[in-house]
Amino acid sequence: MKAQEQHTYPASIKKEVEKALAYFPQLQDVHITFKFKTDIKKSTMQAQPKFKSLFMRRSKREYFIFISEKFKISDQEFKTLNVPSDVITGWIGHELGHILDYENRGSLNLIWFGIRYLLLERHIIEAERAADSFAVMQGMEDYILKTKNFILNHAEINQLYKERIMRYYLSPEDIMQIVQNR
Repeated sequence: MKAQEQHTYPASIKKEVEKALAYFPQLQDVHITFKFKTDIKKSTMQAQPKFKSLFMRRSKREYFIFISEKFKISDQEFKTLNVPSDVITGWIGHELGHILDYENRGSLNLIWFGIRYLLLERHIIEAERAADSFAVMQGMEDYILKTKNFILNHAEINQLYKERIMRYYLSPEDIMQIVQNR
């Protein structure tokens, strides 16, 4: 699937975005804007609905996937674009998993979802594992695993960030269990 005109993204990540979108044919008509951002707190990427579109019909809803221009590894900043392509594709796939989840929610449910995400740690865990699960169910397990392995096996990545990944997201074993049950 080629990215449709509803998908807007920087040319520098065209290959990764189109590769990830190919696993989500149900999002081909969904308006998604991929945008680099100077800094995203505690994360590399972030999917969220465009606020105004929450008050429109679900078919008119629009989303952003914000991508941090850089992230820190042991107090050194690295450009996200210097990360291997398959890892970026996995990160994007995870964020598309969030959007697939959001697409199944009504506006009030999605607003309540956002409030709980901001206030309850257990809801963050549920939401992040659900996004991983959606991506794996779409067939992106190789990319999701490459992303996890990049983070967890990279000696220079801050241990606190690794612990956050292990706490909030599916483990490689959980991912393989979903693949077996698919």
